[in-house]
Amino acid sequence: MSDLAALLLSSLDPSSRKAAEQNLHSLSQQPGFLPHLLTLVLTPSQERPARLAASVYLKNVVKNRWDEDTNPIPLADQAAIRADIVPAMISLSGPGDKAMRAQLAETVALIAAVDFPDRWSDLMETLVASLSGSDHAANLAILETAHSIFFPWRSKTRTDELYLTINYVLGRFLEPFLAFFRSSATLLLASPTETLAATMVEATKIFYDLTSQDLPPAIEDAHAEFFKPEEGWFSRFMLWDPVELRGDPDDPTPSLPDQLKTTTIELVELYLHKYPEMLAETKSVEAFVQIVWNVLGSGTLNGARDDVFVSQSLQFISTAIRSNMYKHVFSARDTISNLVQGVVVPNIGLRDYELEQFEDDPLTFVRQDLALPGTGDAATRRQAAADVVRALVASGAEAEMTEVAGAWIERGLAEYEKDRQGDGWKAKDSAVYLVGAVAAKGTTTQHGVTATNALVDVVEFFSNNVVQDLQAPPGSIHPVLQVDAIKFLYTFRAQLSKEQLLAVLPLLQEHLKSENTVCYTYAAIAIERILFVRRGTQLLFTQADIRQFAPALLDLLLSRIEAGGSAQKVAENDYLMRCAMRVIVTARQTLTPVYQQVLLRLVNILGVVSQNPSNPSFDQYIFESISALIRFIVAGNPVTLDVFEQTLFGPITVILQQDVEQYIPYVFQILAQMLALHTSGAPTAYRGLLQFLVQPPVWGQKGNVPGLVKLLKAFLSKDTAYMVESGSYVSVMAVVQQRLIPSRNNDGWGFELLEGVMVNIPGSTMKQYYRPLILELLKRMQTNKTEKYIYRFMRFFMFGFAVQIDNMNPDLIIGTVEEVQQGLWPNVLKNIILPQVPKMPAQDRKLIAVGLTRMLTHSEKAVQPGIIETWPLVFTTLAKLLSEPQHLKSSPQISSDADAEIGFTQIDYEEQSAGYQAAYSRLAASEGPAVNPVAYVANAQEFFVKEMAAWKEPRKAALVEAADQSVAGAVVATLRQAGAI
Repeated sequence: MSDLAALLLSSLDPSSRKAAEQNLHSLSQQPGFLPHLLTLVLTPSQERPARLAASVYLKNVVKNRWDEDTNPIPLADQAAIRADIVPAMISLSGPGDKAMRAQLAETVALIAAVDFPDRWSDLMETLVASLSGSDHAANLAILETAHSIFFPWRSKTRTDELYLTINYVLGRFLEPFLAFFRSSATLLLASPTETLAATMVEATKIFYDLTSQDLPPAIEDAHAEFFKPEEGWFSRFMLWDPVELRGDPDDPTPSLPDQLKTTTIELVELYLHKYPEMLAETKSVEAFVQIVWNVLGSGTLNGARDDVFVSQSLQFISTAIRSNMYKHVFSARDTISNLVQGVVVPNIGLRDYELEQFEDDPLTFVRQDLALPGTGDAATRRQAAADVVRALVASGAEAEMTEVAGAWIERGLAEYEKDRQGDGWKAKDSAVYLVGAVAAKGTTTQHGVTATNALVDVVEFFSNNVVQDLQAPPGSIHPVLQVDAIKFLYTFRAQLSKEQLLAVLPLLQEHLKSENTVCYTYAAIAIERILFVRRGTQLLFTQADIRQFAPALLDLLLSRIEAGGSAQKVAENDYLMRCAMRVIVTARQTLTPVYQQVLLRLVNILGVVSQNPSNPSFDQYIFESISALIRFIVAGNPVTLDVFEQTLFGPITVILQQDVEQYIPYVFQILAQMLALHTSGAPTAYRGLLQFLVQPPVWGQKGNVPGLVKLLKAFLSKDTAYMVESGSYVSVMAVVQQRLIPSRNNDGWGFELLEGVMVNIPGSTMKQYYRPLILELLKRMQTNKTEKYIYRFMRFFMFGFAVQIDNMNPDLIIGTVEEVQQGLWPNVLKNIILPQVPKMPAQDRKLIAVGLTRMLTHSEKAVQPGIIETWPLVFTTLAKLLSEPQHLKSSPQISSDADAEIGFTQIDYEEQSAGYQAAYSRLAASEGPAVNPVAYVANAQEFFVKEMAAWKEPRKAALVEAADQSVAGAVVATLRQAGAI
């Protein structure tokens, strides 16, 4: 491993990255790799980029393999890392070590999420023992580590396991932490230093972590010490602003006092949500509101560095208003007027640096501008100020707020009319933004405004003040006003009629030609969201609505994308690609005349971005676009499948050969989609891939597994004869048994692939492979079962019983289990399968009912000595299931077009923030309707009666009588009435 540092540096260079990553992957399989990597991080003589790369690589290996059961990190390496990583964090306490320390802190959190406290029982003691009375830099590293461990508690759902962990921490960490907090706060307020201030910021974050689920008694008892107005620590932090820590006013990074105030306000807001009665006792909210109001109204917080604190303070005011506990503070009209004038209006206009961003960093401007307060996104000042307005409207002060805001809106519009050629546009920009705030009562990212203020006529304001900016030629008005017009349309799209939206689509199409990046990007965003508008459950726009302009619209969008030139520039604007995808999804078969040109352009764009994948969202949308073209064009004209295959096989081969790992999961899904469209066998080009698809390395990437399973299922379904003749199904079974079933992460995909084998490969062919399979399933059940595994295990047996194919029947499976060990089947049935029946999800109930029915009536082994005793138990369980008939009938068949629409309404990827670390990115367009193994049964209750009537077993009546009649009585009566017994 002597060349490890050189390999890490090579992995940072695009020209050598691929080879370096492959070598690093090989090294990472060797015992001792992780401790060696950690040593490199701590070696000052190594180049800093290599050390930072080592810390990132260490984190990623831990993230991907720490809890992996098929390729685990050696136990000795895990123990070494647990022992050394906290001391390593503490040693990296210098100012220049912050980036590496952050990576190690995240690594500690990842390990703790799996190992703490069971396998890392001394972690808290190590952290507490390391706290120092004088080494503030070391304390900062320790608190950053603790915060990284506790932070996930903030968003977790309450469970017994979580609370056991929290109580474990509180018992070992809380008392010394509070003592440390008090001594550090005292020292900070008396003799402030940068390191001490940074330590106090982390300590306040930890205070939040420790109270995010419940209020520990020690903190509850000391509430006044921390929250009492003027005297409490947090009140004092809010008024603390030492000159020596204010820093450079031009530095966009918030000063440490501002960071401490921001974390304090976050904490008070948490208490407002969870422990309002505690704040009410000490009248803390009124005091904090007054402090915040005074600071915001001072006119001194105008820099970019103040944004986070201002936004958080405004969010706190919104939360206080929405709590409805402080109407006496906010309900008076004069108070509202002062709040709007002193707090809202000064923060709702665009700042000078935001205008610079509008010109110089337009996509960052757009992403920040689209953020919604309260959704986890960091709000800008104007968003947070607008949210104060929305809170007042929602709190019952609708009339007062509308009146006050209306005056400011009229004032802004009037100022614009007086100074159209100068800076008057700024006043109109603020006025339009304020209208959006006061008019919108309910907003979602997906649907825009869902409820409006009845006192504001949005459509009238749009007609009188906005539409002319939408129609204005480029350059005739300030581009911000054109963006405002487009955004107003985007925001209130749900309030406009279909005719009105169709009328403005050509205007938006024109704005795609704008030279201003924000303008054409917002035009793409608005078009995409308009095409997604629904009325009830139906999409508002159909392919007939846009068939006339869809080709031109796609041409504009793809031209914009192609103009980027380099891989990174082409892929940076995912909003354009998302819009292109939505146009394809909406236009569907009407694109048939131009689909080849569109496909070629998409493939060429893919060729450019594949040289350096950099934007996961863009990649998702371009593959979704290709998949949607295949889906709709081939559905209308099957002969076009050959064109798609000829066009795509070349680029797909390149992606596979060059191992573009970000794209391979998509490639497998596209191949599966095209193969599934064949009606007889698979072309030779597909069969040539089979050997590659069952090799262990390709299954080593987590993201590949779902696509591989889908592709192999397509082979099993569409090329069954070849899979049997060539013996390829044996390799598929080997993948199931060796790679998938043993893995907690992939066992579900193993069972899904197994179902594909069972449905397509004849039972007589498969019989010899069921015994080793059953052995593997039982071994996993015995050594490493999980709730998910028990569910899939049970579903596998029911699937095998229920499915109606040649040479496949319940006795094949029951007999195989008995071959493993005589008398084993009754144990499996009584201890695993039957107890799981009531827990099965609704969508599986019909499958379970049919499977149990066929086991009772189609199995000779079920009535043989040693097993027959379980027959009444199965009957009783099935009778209870049949008493819930709502899940036991077939749903109405959905047309393929309707099915497509249902699938495509789900193509929304705001949540894809995990980037290429995401385990799997599903292509919605490639998904076909789910195969129903019991589609042959319309009604499970009727099927049960019919099968019982047809069952020619002389002991039938006695077996039925042996069931628990208190549960099965009604079902038995039904059988008698039907003459089935």
